[in-house]
Amino acid sequence: MAQQFEPPSGTRDFLAGALRTRERVFAQIREVFERYGFEPLQTPAFERLETLTGKYGDEGDKLIFKILRRGEHEASGEADMALRYDMTVPLARVVANYGSQLPTPYKRYAMGPVWRADRPGRGRFREFAQCDVDVVGSSSPLAEAEVVCALTDALDAVGARDYRVLVNSREALAGLLEVYGVPAELGGGVLITLDKLDKLSPDKVAAELVAARSLSAETADSLVGDLTAADAVERMRTALKDSDAGRAGLAEVDRLLELASPKVGAERIAFTPSLVRGLDYYTGVIFEVVAEGMPGSIASGGRYDGLISALGGPDVPACGGSLGVERIIGLLDDSADQGERLDVAATVIDEAGAAEVMGFAAALRDAGLRTEVYLAASRKLAKQLKWAADRRARFALIYGAADREADVVTVRDLDSGEQAQVSPAELVAYLTGRYAPSR
Repeated sequence: MAQQFEPPSGTRDFLAGALRTRERVFAQIREVFERYGFEPLQTPAFERLETLTGKYGDEGDKLIFKILRRGEHEASGEADMALRYDMTVPLARVVANYGSQLPTPYKRYAMGPVWRADRPGRGRFREFAQCDVDVVGSSSPLAEAEVVCALTDALDAVGARDYRVLVNSREALAGLLEVYGVPAELGGGVLITLDKLDKLSPDKVAAELVAARSLSAETADSLVGDLTAADAVERMRTALKDSDAGRAGLAEVDRLLELASPKVGAERIAFTPSLVRGLDYYTGVIFEVVAEGMPGSIASGGRYDGLISALGGPDVPACGGSLGVERIIGLLDDSADQGERLDVAATVIDEAGAAEVMGFAAALRDAGLRTEVYLAASRKLAKQLKWAADRRARFALIYGAADREADVVTVRDLDSGEQAQVSPAELVAYLTGRYAPSR
């Protein structure tokens, strides 16, 4: 069998250009999160399996990448560890473990890869990066508003456009299920199915509610119809007027819209009854950010007040949100991103001057100029100048026998084609001086 050189399905290799784009996006997001006062947190790539299971619903638990026991237990075929599914459950574990050492409220951000045993598709990977912000220890609606504003500020910073923030409340949805007479023991499963409204047609969602969630066809059709109607907002507000949970949920939504709209823009954030968010740990306001031309969401989050206590930690309120970096990068115009430009390309015309060329390069790097030395075997100047042009170098150094005899280095400006002969002792000052106006 021929050896496979492609990365595993749902993962990618990032060459220089793509990696620079990602690093730039991460840096811009990090700067926004820091500006809001969120502090960094890094947790292991894997967690105990018991920590992760039971937190993401039946569908989510199926996507956890499990790690089999090792050593003397390997033959058992059992798993005891798993790659982290998201950044939220690890945060809850950290708060449960270090609670007394953390400030209150604790505002943290985390950036890094997560893993899901999902079916790969457009904008959907098995290994992908998330950038999260969370507030632990505050029940104020200001916390949700700050999370939403930080995430949308980060989207603006990286150049994402044409996105909308969809808002709902698990309290409002619970009230709606109550109004429709859905038994409490079926509620979680019903919400998991309703969460598919952005992927499946309303008819297919209604059919699944009947076949898999034991709702009557009349109830399923009515529920899905109300959530997807053009006047869904009015229908939901009317349906919930006599539900305590429903009214509390609507009040949460309205307060978030009031607090976040001045920053986000009233035209970009709206109450969306069909938004569900299938994860079991959400307890209050939920939100997703969607963008034109991109399936699924590019950011999401909500309030999850019971998660930390479910892990054995203190019963503290919490909320947060996550940016889907892979999808965000897919929205950006990278046509002009050709990578960082090389300042100086040092040619090597013959072996006699190679050591001195290496010395020139070292001095230029020490001065802060991005400098490369030609490393291939060919000593043809034309080939080396083509290499310099391919590397998008601003200047090329030429140091052949004639240059050594005259005790000069020939500096060619690859933008203008002009050349100058510079004393080796003055080379660093000459080149840094040429960059001074623009650096």
